[in-house]
Amino acid sequence: MIKLGIIGGAGYTAGELIRLLINHPETEIDFVYSTSNAGNQISKVHQDLVGSLDKSFTDTVNPNVDVLFLCLGHGNSVKFLSANSFSEQTKIIDLGNDFRLEADKVFDGKTFVYGLPELQKEDIKKADYIANPGCFATAIQLGLLPLANAGLLDYDVHINAVTGATGAGTSLSATTHFTWRDNNFSYYKPFTHQHLGEINQSVTQLQNDFSSDILFMPNRGNFSRGIFATIYTDFSGSVEDAARIYNEYYKDAKFTFVSENQLHLKQVVNTNKCLIHLHKHNGKLLITSIIDNLLKGASGQAIQNMNLMFGLEETTGLGLKATYF
Repeated sequence: MIKLGIIGGAGYTAGELIRLLINHPETEIDFVYSTSNAGNQISKVHQDLVGSLDKSFTDTVNPNVDVLFLCLGHGNSVKFLSANSFSEQTKIIDLGNDFRLEADKVFDGKTFVYGLPELQKEDIKKADYIANPGCFATAIQLGLLPLANAGLLDYDVHINAVTGATGAGTSLSATTHFTWRDNNFSYYKPFTHQHLGEINQSVTQLQNDFSSDILFMPNRGNFSRGIFATIYTDFSGSVEDAARIYNEYYKDAKFTFVSENQLHLKQVVNTNKCLIHLHKHNGKLLITSIIDNLLKGASGQAIQNMNLMFGLEETTGLGLKATYF
């Protein structure tokens, strides 16, 4: 069994990790670390786990676990790893943004591999340290990578994407209260969202001469979970040409699928899937990409990476059906 620890155990991503890992056939949760909840029953915070997990949060760590999941606020993984030591055999999967960019991937002798399986599965299999992609970044990259791989991103890319309220985390702010979010819609960080760095990095990894702009408008939706991204750019071929490119790129992908039908979020909520739909209009290719921000955009993808790192079938513990109705 793979013995694991979770750091930052009270948040949404940790709650989803726990929910999936207690049913994973190859894992055992050794500890869930939360200084603010130490001694409290985990099921009192993650109340969907009542009757499923009889374990308490702790403020101590076991340095010899097989794998460590970091579910900390952005910028806090470096601080935690600087203050805590783990064995050389402990693999680390960071769900924050501390190690995603090339400039930040080496820390304390550890080299973090960017953990998007559809981009570099073979590198993930050999890695000891993984930087899990961001949620917006996952949806957008999966929409763009086939074109970049074919060298066909020659024009500006325009993106409008909407995320659910869980993307903001558990801490309340002016824009996360129910009375503000309900029946409301707004944008934030226009053209400057932090995930643009990793998106551009992956695109240029596949298409070295990419020099156009990626213009990203992130939006807050009045639903709990999911990301609905629409992407468009100039494309000289037909929609059938695009479909061949996308189907070829994702022919071996376990969780990313090209659909001939228009998409809606209920198709992916509570799954580790990304669904993609293509549409052509007046020289523009419209790519729709949808994911669950907490699963394929965070915890599900982290488990997918863990499976690859430990030589397990990629889909182990992730056979989830969408909550469609």
